[in-house]
Amino acid sequence: MVKAILQLIRPKDWAKNSFLFLPLFFAGELFQVDKIIALVWGFISFSCVASSIYIINDYRDIEDDRKHPVKKFRPLASGTVSRTTAIILLFILLVAGLGTAWLIRDKFLFVLGIYFLLNLGYSFGLKTIPVLDILILASGFILRIKAGSVINFTPLSEWIVIMVFLLALFMAIGKRRDDVLLKISSGTEMRKSVKGYNLEYLNVLLALVCAVIIVAYFMYTMAPATIERLGTHRLYYTCLFVIAGIMRYLQIIFVQADAGSPTKILYKDLFIKITLLLWMASFAGILYLKDITLFE
Repeated sequence: MVKAILQLIRPKDWAKNSFLFLPLFFAGELFQVDKIIALVWGFISFSCVASSIYIINDYRDIEDDRKHPVKKFRPLASGTVSRTTAIILLFILLVAGLGTAWLIRDKFLFVLGIYFLLNLGYSFGLKTIPVLDILILASGFILRIKAGSVINFTPLSEWIVIMVFLLALFMAIGKRRDDVLLKISSGTEMRKSVKGYNLEYLNVLLALVCAVIIVAYFMYTMAPATIERLGTHRLYYTCLFVIAGIMRYLQIIFVQADAGSPTKILYKDLFIKITLLLWMASFAGILYLKDITLFE
């Protein structure tokens, strides 16, 4: 039962909520302990509300999930967790998440409330509308960084908002591409929104968004406002890892014909993991060690 409940609330997906820490990271204040502690509580609060959304979504999709080759093993679809237990757990998580948010800051509660209502609408029908479903998924990441910003009064530049939205859009398109591939291979339509997509359309969207991400990241690292605010003009060095990661992802889906979901690829592909770590290390090194002679 414990294992089934953990599968229901999906703690592995809480990694998405680490986006709350991005505003602090990009502001160069990642080592301020009091702000980190506040963000940890914010992370817990956001994760509780996110898990309540997962339960609502699984509850609504029980019949559809039973047709899916992988999702049929989810606790509600397989029957390992009863509907009554799921509803009780849903209210516990929701009260815990929103209650903690209220204790942290009222504006954080407001942002978290918007996230909950947006995803509630997604679960109750908006996810069946092509294009809108992708935009809602991407907007969830914008609300995450906004939440991290309001917790500690950390300034949020327009460039970070743009980059996070583009990256989230990229991931959402990859997720839909995975659904279309599954439909092609199984002959079964797992999601109603898949009717509005085909492989060619999603491939064009992926290529388009990839190009925009690269250009936008170059512009962000060399923008006068970024250089002035962060005190360094050398962030463009990190563009190498952004390009390498995107090229590797496109190689996996087009050359190796592997599953198109970016999150799945992130978990299993060593090249992308190393690229991501090198990007983080180089960005942090340039940002936090800019006063050392090596970076002069």
